[in-house]
Amino acid sequence: MAELAFSASDVAQVRFAISPMWEVGASFRLLKSGAADPVHRRWLEQVRPRVAAAGLDKAWLAELIPPTGYAPDFLNPAPSGPAPTLAEELAAVVASPADRIRKDLDHLGYHQGGIGPRLRSLYADPHTRLAKVAEEIETYWELALAPYWARIRTVLDADVFHRARQVSQYGASHLFNELHPQVSWNDDVLRLVRWPRPLSRETAGTGMLLIPSAFKGPGLSTRVAPPDPPQLVYRARGNGMLWERRTVTGTEAIVAVLGRARTLLLTELETPATTTELAHRTGMSKAGISQNLTALRDAGFVTAHRAGRSVLYARTSVAESVIAADR
Repeated sequence: MAELAFSASDVAQVRFAISPMWEVGASFRLLKSGAADPVHRRWLEQVRPRVAAAGLDKAWLAELIPPTGYAPDFLNPAPSGPAPTLAEELAAVVASPADRIRKDLDHLGYHQGGIGPRLRSLYADPHTRLAKVAEEIETYWELALAPYWARIRTVLDADVFHRARQVSQYGASHLFNELHPQVSWNDDVLRLVRWPRPLSRETAGTGMLLIPSAFKGPGLSTRVAPPDPPQLVYRARGNGMLWERRTVTGTEAIVAVLGRARTLLLTELETPATTTELAHRTGMSKAGISQNLTALRDAGFVTAHRAGRSVLYARTSVAESVIAADR
């Protein structure tokens, strides 16, 4: 068991954050594991071929993020706000001190029995190689997460709202005692059961960052790298419904505003798709679909994401809200 004491100042510095980089790491780990995860099955079936076609299953991320165990802490800088963008977090990753990177790679090598030529080049020249790592992460994001981000954010935001309401109604002790089976709180001390290493304020830093993750497994993850606050990453509530099909009925109100063709495309984009896939599903011409998607994109209802030679279109949070309101 690990125990982390909280002063009044530490409690005051507990905050929530949503981290794109934690989702990158957790989702890539799931892909690499080869597991047929029942919760994320639909996502895995769509994304695995894209990631393999781009060669990302054998590149930087594949060496930095093992299927289980330790992954370098420099990949998960402390979120600067409640919901930083991927670009903001990647800027922090690229700005990681060289000694931090080498220390993390030493730790990774210890757990894996050494590191390969690619990571040895990162060890020798961190800042030049980190730029290549960041480029690969951006590519992975566009293929695997950006088309689904509106849906993922809905689950993460709902979790944070629920936890924040717990704090306002019952206090921090209730929050921690309900957070995860491994976590308990008593007498201003946070206890983590079945934890492999000790924790102390001297080694962990002040306060705490609580980060929900849609792709996190059943256990907890931490990042302890003072002077940053310790991070505690847990599985978000409601992620079991993340990929459930949502039947859209009664779209007459949306049709009256957007027209029947654009409403049909929005309903079909419950799963991100290319113009070719939409043409097969709807019977519309590719030219007509492209024209309507351009209009929907200009209005903020869809986003476009490059996937090799194709472009994936996805609904935005604005479109999700309109559809939910009409439903």
